[in-house]
Amino acid sequence: MATDNVVYSGNPWLPGSFTKNFSWGKGSGLRKLYDNIRRGFQDELTPVRRDVYLQRVGADDARNLVPLNFFLLNSVRDGLSYVEVDELVFQALTCEYSIDFDRTALFSFNFSHAGKWLGQKRGQRYPALWATAYILEKVVAEYDWNTSFVSALDIEKFLRISNRFIANSSHRKVSTNLKYLYDIGGLQDFGWPRIQRWWVNSLFLALDRIVLDRSIDGLSTPMEILPNLLTQRYFLPLSGKVSHEKTFAIAHLISLYSICGGIDRFDPDRVRDLVAIKIPDYNFQIPNDERPVGALHPTNPRILKSIPRDCIELARLAGFEIVLPDDLTNFDSIGFIRQRISTAIDQIQNDGIRPILSSDELYKITRGE
Repeated sequence: MATDNVVYSGNPWLPGSFTKNFSWGKGSGLRKLYDNIRRGFQDELTPVRRDVYLQRVGADDARNLVPLNFFLLNSVRDGLSYVEVDELVFQALTCEYSIDFDRTALFSFNFSHAGKWLGQKRGQRYPALWATAYILEKVVAEYDWNTSFVSALDIEKFLRISNRFIANSSHRKVSTNLKYLYDIGGLQDFGWPRIQRWWVNSLFLALDRIVLDRSIDGLSTPMEILPNLLTQRYFLPLSGKVSHEKTFAIAHLISLYSICGGIDRFDPDRVRDLVAIKIPDYNFQIPNDERPVGALHPTNPRILKSIPRDCIELARLAGFEIVLPDDLTNFDSIGFIRQRISTAIDQIQNDGIRPILSSDELYKITRGE
């Protein structure tokens, strides 16, 4: 798969601070990244100045540049650098740590959209294009997401034979660090073709990053062009094994993303303004439980997305059902299907609906007799 999109082909491959020994601990996944984000934002879903974030997590430790420069979303406003609230931050601040966070964070790294900050060096806006290309050109195109072929040696060979990677002395260091990240982040789970919670989160994260990345260049992003933008920036192949189930789910999830306000869904005032426009006579009440709820699409119980509570009525307008916080963490899609089938059978029986054909007559019809 050729990475010929302007974002990926027109920018240099630089290792930057990824050569640091970030030492996130094998066996603990990306928990240190999760904790770093919570400290940096102090558990508040509001943008924070980049220098303030660094002070909170430890500006004297160069390893703390790795979360900022490779995993999080940066922007410049009013002459100041900010770390923005996006889907990855939302997951870190509102959900308990889990492997779903790890997989979403790993996708954010491979997607390689870090935004912009003051003093940014050339190539840092898309900081890990070498990883993006390795996934697309090797893991997807050659290995078909069979991650057993992924090794530090294979990554190093890929970087060395490419004329796009600019730091000759860093091949080995970058390769071993990247393999380590893939091991602790769970790259092997990306080969599963069915929808998983982290994949749904990754879709929202990709949309957030695309919208902000375009805004850096002064471009607005009408919601109707989002499907094309996801294709242009290789969302499906970068997020794992492509399947019909995932492809069909994207339209439903973009509808949910759009109606909740896109990246504005984290701003309660803007969400309430949206509700007032779309549901003029809705009596908005301040919730007594601030935890996110789940938005479940009735066509497929695996299409389940955690959203800010203020977005409940908007999600319903988009055809989603609401899963309450106490049921969200351990939601059982199989149990949900069984419960719906049982309810439907009970309803049919209560309505006195009876078959008008015998089984033999039905067989004859299906056989064309």
